[in-house]
Amino acid sequence: MVIPVKKTRRTAERILDVTLELFNRFGEPNVSTALISAELNISTGNLYYHYPAKDLLVDRLVDRYEASLDILLKAADDVHDVEDAWLFFHMLFELVWQYRFLYRDLNDLLSKNRRIETHFQDVLKEKTQAVRRVLAGLGRGNAVRLTASEAESVATAMVVVSTYWLSYEYVCDPRHALEPENASAAMLRGASHVLSLLAPYFEPEQRQHLMGLAQAYSKPASPSTDTPRAASSVASPHSSRVAQ
Repeated sequence: MVIPVKKTRRTAERILDVTLELFNRFGEPNVSTALISAELNISTGNLYYHYPAKDLLVDRLVDRYEASLDILLKAADDVHDVEDAWLFFHMLFELVWQYRFLYRDLNDLLSKNRRIETHFQDVLKEKTQAVRRVLAGLGRGNAVRLTASEAESVATAMVVVSTYWLSYEYVCDPRHALEPENASAAMLRGASHVLSLLAPYFEPEQRQHLMGLAQAYSKPASPSTDTPRAASSVASPHSSRVAQ
């Protein structure tokens, strides 16, 4: 019997979607192939037909993550002011949240998956280069004043915070921090803390605007409240000038 290629591809993608959901919910070490099969209501044999080993599922999800990250990091060149930076880092945290199992279980994954070990080193380098471009763009836009040595130090600190923010959230509240209902608050706190590293270097007007954005987003949404430009852009990133 010939299995249609399109159906096979759909099944393979569905397996990845469900695996990502389970990894994010329970952590990769706690999810077995038996659990994935049961969640999908398919046999383990069918699962192994598409992915003969659990590590292959992890590898394909890392591929997905890296492809999305590569697209996002290109937007670093379009950051010129505090709202652009706010949007960029919110979008970065949205992607981190979407693949949060990688960050929640990073040390464990690094210790047992050679591919992740090498690839995540590249991810950190790419993030650092992107943050440097963000800082350079803010400088050209007269939003910040940074010396070359300050920019290097701040870029590294911003990458460290963005990489380990979800681990910090998880340690603070292991039972609830990474649940879907806490996504917005976790991303807000992460983006705010990353940008707070730049606060001493922002021009006064831009610093004040950053504080205003942080306060606006920390308030509960109201139908009668006007939405700042960055908020609507995060909801629809493809309409943003940063994401273009």
